[in-house]
Amino acid sequence: MAEEGKKSGASPKKFGRGANVCQMCGRKQGLVRRYNIMLCRQCFRENAAKIGFKKMN
Repeated sequence: MAEEGKKSGASPKKFGRGANVCQMCGRKQGLVRRYNIMLCRQCFRENAAKIGFKKMN
């Protein structure tokens, strides 16, 4: 069965609301796109140290 809201055989979205999603959880809001990270802010906070970011204060 096709996923909810997707047509069978549809190509991935290139623009619009569903085009950019978090690569870990699939969330559409709060996406960190800078430096091509493509994680939502919650996933980014959990994984920032693993990626190599350091908290300044």
